[in-house]
Amino acid sequence: MSDEIDWIARSGIKAKGKRPQYFEDPAIDRTLSIVMALVGEVSVMRERMDTIERLLEAKGTISRADIETYRPDRATGKERGMITKAYIARVMRGVQQDMEALEELAEPSVEELSKTLREM
Repeated sequence: MSDEIDWIARSGIKAKGKRPQYFEDPAIDRTLSIVMALVGEVSVMRERMDTIERLLEAKGTISRADIETYRPDRATGKERGMITKAYIARVMRGVQQDMEALEELAEPSVEELSKTLREM
């Protein structure tokens, strides 16, 4: 029996229950799902490239085994975390701006609250 996981087979497994729908058009939900999967893949590739760059800088030459067994130290992990957060913030910028705009519409301003209180 092999300990290796068949990720292709696992990717076809359906979750129990109904798939969440965020938009009226299901095609938009599928597109968002695809885009977010690609965002995840790019993030992984960026970390792998960082590993390659660090190993080349330290050793001058590397093997696939060097890449696969590399474990970043705490400082490198923290740096990568900050880079990933900035990347995700850039990707989600439009969504974040839309959410903030909706919150502004839902929350009355201080001036509106003051005016309402004066009218009471």
